[in-house]
Amino acid sequence: MKKQISYYLSIVLLTSLFFTSCKKHDHDQQGDGQVTINLKHHWGMGTDPFSLNTTYVHPMNGDTMTFSKYKYYISNFKLKKSDGSWWIHPESYFLVDLSNPASSTLDLGAIPNGEYTELSYTLGVDSLRNVSGAQSGALSTTNNMFWSWNSGYIMIKAEGTSPQSTSGTFAFHLGGFSGPNNVVATKTVDFSSNPLTITKDKTSEIHFKVNTAMTWCTSGSCAGTSSVTMPGSLAHQMAGDFHNGFVFDHIVE
Repeated sequence: MKKQISYYLSIVLLTSLFFTSCKKHDHDQQGDGQVTINLKHHWGMGTDPFSLNTTYVHPMNGDTMTFSKYKYYISNFKLKKSDGSWWIHPESYFLVDLSNPASSTLDLGAIPNGEYTELSYTLGVDSLRNVSGAQSGALSTTNNMFWSWNSGYIMIKAEGTSPQSTSGTFAFHLGGFSGPNNVVATKTVDFSSNPLTITKDKTSEIHFKVNTAMTWCTSGSCAGTSSVTMPGSLAHQMAGDFHNGFVFDHIVE
């Protein structure tokens, strides 16, 4: 009797191991790939990397500008599969801070294998998170990118010095998440002609070029306005110019 029980237990154990092995194998076959968003910042039509504590001359208004700070929010990444379904990145809020070069590479983490034809993202922080109270991570108030529960997050913060400014300095804090002066914008990139193929054990890179000089493309010289620190029409205008300077470049697989 004991031998018979032992025999049946062995069969159950082997069957269990067989199915566990099959399940593990199936998961490995499906797998996940990795995707990063790589942001290459430059100034004007030049190809050299934009960096803090370097003096630049603006190609449109002629201002000489040296930046001590340049940072901004990007959020809500989604990838569209060839079947029309969307993969949505969880807790998708990133603060790009040019004093920290690593922040220009955004890790989207593990994404299911497949063919993807479109990317959606938001420049700024969506209205819901602007009114959600104290938060952590990239949205923590300790990052000094938040005004108040009414005015919300600063989308872009740029500070530095310029001889054209009457004070010798400039501070542009561009924000506002509602009404006609909303600076938050959702953008899409269509790469259906050359789809992004995500496969197991591979990291794919989506590259953008960011022309920081575009932020001052139509706002005029610092001699006229060297400070914007609240939502309004000029903040909306400058944020729109920044959006135009944020351009998809290529994919590396």
